[in-house]
Amino acid sequence: MKELGRISTLPINRFTSNGAYLQLSDGEEVLLPQGYLNGDEKEGDEKEVFVYTDSEDRPVAITDRPVALVDEFAVMDVKEVTQFGAFMDWGLPKDLFVPKSEMGKPITEGQKYLVMVCVDYKTNRLIGVSKYQDFMLSDTGGFEEGQEIKGLVFDKTDLGYKILIDQHYEGLVYGNEVFKPIMVGEEITAYIKKKRDDGKLDLQLTPIGRQKYEEGAEKILAVLTEKKFLPLHDKSSPEDIKISLGMSKKHFKQSIGQLYKSKKIRILNDGIEIVD
Repeated sequence: MKELGRISTLPINRFTSNGAYLQLSDGEEVLLPQGYLNGDEKEGDEKEVFVYTDSEDRPVAITDRPVALVDEFAVMDVKEVTQFGAFMDWGLPKDLFVPKSEMGKPITEGQKYLVMVCVDYKTNRLIGVSKYQDFMLSDTGGFEEGQEIKGLVFDKTDLGYKILIDQHYEGLVYGNEVFKPIMVGEEITAYIKKKRDDGKLDLQLTPIGRQKYEEGAEKILAVLTEKKFLPLHDKSSPEDIKISLGMSKKHFKQSIGQLYKSKKIRILNDGIEIVD
């Protein structure tokens, strides 16, 4: 069944008390339950549906859309863990099952994990696979250093945050270069800092052209990029500066001096603001 795990537009063949039966490409039918009908449909009408298997492993069509289709990744919440595997919330009435044999590492209830939706060809049903490394590509020839990318934050480690790029590439933003909150499951914009020999990508959250600033100036610039203005100046108390930026007053003054000379900020009587 080529429609399994995908969004398809299928015609209505017939109606029963259970709902509408839709025509599949292989000549078989799949039930769209009554609860997904608005009552105005007629035979021959087409419905855009997602096809998967119900709690009894029977093919069924629904009009809801999951967070990922077959052969796609998404970060999912763990709803329940059993001795056989884990059940993930992917936005549908029936949770996505990740068999224990398909776990990349032990899964903990209540946490988030990167999972790919796959077809289990032994049972002809959809399952989740958290062994994400099996799907990663190492040929990064299509990327350039300095390139802007969109990525999905899928894990936090001692080094930093792992980022999924274009569904098949792994990037890393180092923790000591992150100056704003980042959450697992969040989509972010980042820039390629380095293409590594192992096929992974080192990333940073600010454009590569800003690397010339030392760490304190980079941190202030990142905060100003988001907030536009900071009520801190050379008369601010060391405590206020430390609470807001986690740096000493001396370091703060050196950093804003560097940014001011580079014409990246304006120094006002009541604070500093970024130059657009």
